[in-house]
Amino acid sequence: MALYPLFRPLAFALDAERAHRWTVGMLKRLPAGHPPRPDPVLAIDVAGIHFPNPVGLAAGFDKDAEVFRQLLRFGFGFVEIGTLTPRPQAGNPRPRLFRLVEDEAVINRMGFNNQGVAAARIRLTAPRRRLFETVRGTIDKLQCRRPGIVGVNLGANKDSLDRIADYVAGMKVMLGVANYLTINISSPNTPGLRGLQDKGALDELLAAAIETRGRDRSSIFLKVAPDLEARAIEDIAAVALGRGIDGLIVGNTTTSRPPLRSRHRDQAGGLSGAPLKPLALERLRDFRKATGGQLPLIAAGGIASGMDAYERIRAGASLVQLYSALVYRGPGLAKAVNKELKRLLAQDGFANVAEAVGTAA
Repeated sequence: MALYPLFRPLAFALDAERAHRWTVGMLKRLPAGHPPRPDPVLAIDVAGIHFPNPVGLAAGFDKDAEVFRQLLRFGFGFVEIGTLTPRPQAGNPRPRLFRLVEDEAVINRMGFNNQGVAAARIRLTAPRRRLFETVRGTIDKLQCRRPGIVGVNLGANKDSLDRIADYVAGMKVMLGVANYLTINISSPNTPGLRGLQDKGALDELLAAAIETRGRDRSSIFLKVAPDLEARAIEDIAAVALGRGIDGLIVGNTTTSRPPLRSRHRDQAGGLSGAPLKPLALERLRDFRKATGGQLPLIAAGGIASGMDAYERIRAGASLVQLYSALVYRGPGLAKAVNKELKRLLAQDGFANVAEAVGTAA
């Protein structure tokens, strides 16, 4: 964390997407990490999953499950890969990723560029190493031994004629592989995708998802946009509760534009980072009210400190996710957020994270 300000100018000398690919390439050189040891203060059970801490890495960084094991070494309680589509796709034309340095923000119009669910499944299930038990003369079976909590974010192909079928196809590939699956209907960069947030379409989608899951133990989360009106929030909450999904991720990037200073402020795409914080917090409070605390909420958008995480937790989130802040704060951010969060919990007399959830709602 302390050295990142020295490294950042080198990364920022590259265009944003090239710098990201360079970072992923460097991470591949690192050995796999170990999940953080569960801390009695920070550990929390959500949707039947025991998270060692509530600070996760949002989808978008490790789209193709290339470095999820390495990322866990930086203190994340969980890592979400993707967004993945049934078929590989190139995404939107470049340039499509922009740093707004003066605003500590990012605008992207990536368009679900990824290698497809089949390629990611191979990486998720690949054994870390072969284990030979020479004394006993037996060879350990080659099994996937996930190093921590890993979620898979699923989307639909841009040219799909049946997007619900795309989510079902993605689920069928990933069931039993991830701790949880996220149905992402919140991206602004796939035309028409956010239409699945409409009540009727959403009910059909979630019914198909629940049926596809069957008896599998994977939890299902739904990721929604921050750009929602009050009626849509009520409808989404009602459908999510009615269909019995396991949690809501609130939210994603925004198409709105608060006052920004960067020369890239007028680029098309979804805005993330510090300027998204007020909207994301407001939307979290709306969903907490709409669900009555009956559905776990995962907060995303504009989280860059332990205080930000604490505010979301007290507003109703059981977990938080960050991504854009890493660009500006560096790889030590998750550990720093957890450290500050633990201090704030103790300061206010909470024995653990679960006690603080929703106390300001």
